[in-house]
Amino acid sequence: MLGDRLRDLRQQHSLTLRQLATAADVSPALLSQIENGATDPSLSTLRKLAKVFDTSIAELFSEPEAPPVHVSRVGARTRLAAPPGQITYERLTPGRGDLEVLQAHLAPGDASSAEPWAHPSTECAIVVTGEVVAEIGGESYTLTAGESVTFDSRLAHLYRNASDQPAHLIIAVTPPTP
Repeated sequence: MLGDRLRDLRQQHSLTLRQLATAADVSPALLSQIENGATDPSLSTLRKLAKVFDTSIAELFSEPEAPPVHVSRVGARTRLAAPPGQITYERLTPGRGDLEVLQAHLAPGDASSAEPWAHPSTECAIVVTGEVVAEIGGESYTLTAGESVTFDSRLAHLYRNASDQPAHLIIAVTPPTP
């Protein structure tokens, strides 16, 4: 689905693979693999592509024809990988543009981004297993399994696993702007 959406956006903007690759500072081979569903892009790559198209990452995943009932199955979800040392997400919701729910995994020492960042949404994170430090608006909140935090995500934020055990959390964002 992401590959098809990326190809559509590229063609709507009358860009070749090489032109888009140059504008996004990625390789044409990587873009071809993403468009053909052979690889999943990193969050960094998604942010670069969204910037080229002057849109949000969520828009790259929008599904105008999303079904009224969506079942998310293990092994069939879109994965959003980040560079080593950062978070890995799985999308649990379709791209309707109203709600994004992500399952996130943080290895010990990993963070959701290199620096806190903000976006215009409301966000809720629930820790399923492990311990996560949520840095929000310059404050740190340590959350353990079963605890959650909800906040205005216009406050710069990130999630960090400062423990020696893996952490698993569910993040809901509305409207989606991951």
